[in-house]
Amino acid sequence: MKKMFFAPALLAASALVLAACGGDEDTTTEEKTAWDEIQEEGTLTVATSGTLLATSFRDEESDELTGFEVEVAREVAERLELEVEFKEMGFDEMLTSVQTGQVDIAANDIEITEDRAEEFIFSTPVKYSYGTAVVRKDDLSGISSLEDLEGKKAAGASTSIYMEIARSYGAEEVTYDNASNEVYLRDVSIGRTDVILNDYYLSTFGVAAFPELNITIHPDIKYAPSEVGLVMNKDNEELAENVNRVLDEMLEDGTITELSEEFFGGADVSVKPDIEE
Repeated sequence: MKKMFFAPALLAASALVLAACGGDEDTTTEEKTAWDEIQEEGTLTVATSGTLLATSFRDEESDELTGFEVEVAREVAERLELEVEFKEMGFDEMLTSVQTGQVDIAANDIEITEDRAEEFIFSTPVKYSYGTAVVRKDDLSGISSLEDLEGKKAAGASTSIYMEIARSYGAEEVTYDNASNEVYLRDVSIGRTDVILNDYYLSTFGVAAFPELNITIHPDIKYAPSEVGLVMNKDNEELAENVNRVLDEMLEDGTITELSEEFFGGADVSVKPDIEE
């Protein structure tokens, strides 16, 4: 009888020892953060369009991806001692990719808004601007103010802040699938669409790039002061802290100003414009 009870008792004691060991092991294991994984991989993955003058586009001669926010992201990665990998995609897709963790950052002139700030982490602002309108040069597309947008065809990304404004004034929405600036601007020029509401600096750069087109910046329309930052997943607080640390350095040492002047015709977009709210 003693032998019959001895073996089960011994097994039970062993199980307790193993369970205790297992418990100790679990308490010493720490879950890796997204920042830990980025550092281990050594690469910062950045979503951008590659079609947005002058913040993200391909150089005509070299076909290299460049632009204001592309170069800002490159410098951020370098200061964080990381490689950078750009993934080109449409505006709507890049925000989804940030949410699902397919990319670490989105950099594509994405305006900071209250609604977006509830879903994402935005970096320290790298660009301040305001809204303007690209219209036909010969007749300003029959538009003298935002109130005249009703019934006009407004081109842009469906989920952009500027398309929201166009819709709010009764414009007819015309969207494209990550089309180039030339497609957008040429359609206004030939009357396929009437207006593009967009950021002032981007619009100015785009119009200047195609002097042969019948387009201009509307002289009287200024609205919606804006701030732009790099976009990160809401859970990636450690990544955001490190990104903001180096962005603050870049603002302090003039790097952001130098990149702005290079891509925006000498303008410093890191300074807030003097425009009424």
